[in-house]
Amino acid sequence: MAIKIKKNLKAILVILLVGSIFISYNVFFRNNELLALSKYGSRGEEVRTIQTKLKRWGYYNGNVDGIYGSQTLAAVKRFQQKNGLTVDGIAGTKTLQAMGIYSSSGNSSSSNSSSSTNSSDLNLLSRLVYGEARGEPYTGQVAVAAVVLNRVKHSSFPNTIAGVIYQSGAFDVVSDGQINLTPNETAKKAAQDALNGWDPSNGAIYYFNPSTATNKWIWSRPMTVTIGKHRFCK
Repeated sequence: MAIKIKKNLKAILVILLVGSIFISYNVFFRNNELLALSKYGSRGEEVRTIQTKLKRWGYYNGNVDGIYGSQTLAAVKRFQQKNGLTVDGIAGTKTLQAMGIYSSSGNSSSSNSSSSTNSSDLNLLSRLVYGEARGEPYTGQVAVAAVVLNRVKHSSFPNTIAGVIYQSGAFDVVSDGQINLTPNETAKKAAQDALNGWDPSNGAIYYFNPSTATNKWIWSRPMTVTIGKHRFCK
């Protein structure tokens, strides 16, 4: 009788152990899925952040309810198409980056406020300026930031700062990792001046360094101004 009880206890313990491992794995997987890979059926704050941003940009007309339903799916696909991303309706790493959702958890630092979006835009634009133009004259740094903003307004480019910066092949600092460097105060100030409306590039949507450029096409673009080592053009 005692042996039978011991066997039953062992069986129960094994079942409980397996169940605990399964539950832990499932919770871990679901948390990572929700925080780093939102898709149809997902729920949570990341989805709410995605909906908020897409609604602000005109891609999404539904409720900001944190539920990744058919309307959110369609909105994500429209955003991906506009921003040159794989159109699969899944908010993976590249799509989240293009939306300006950068934190390790997948959520922006504050989900709904426009001030948070502005802060994220300023931070990303500052990093772009620092990576692309540190060492250039201050006016030239502002001009680089202005080019990004001019692209946002242009029909041929994505319509968000993050979308423009993370567009495939647009900026070398994204591909070589310099976009992740911490910007200095000069880069931050230059980005802010551009956001405030200063455009020393005179409406340029491209710039390049004539001493290093090998692309013949870029030389054919109409020049607007030369500042430091950069030639700005349309």
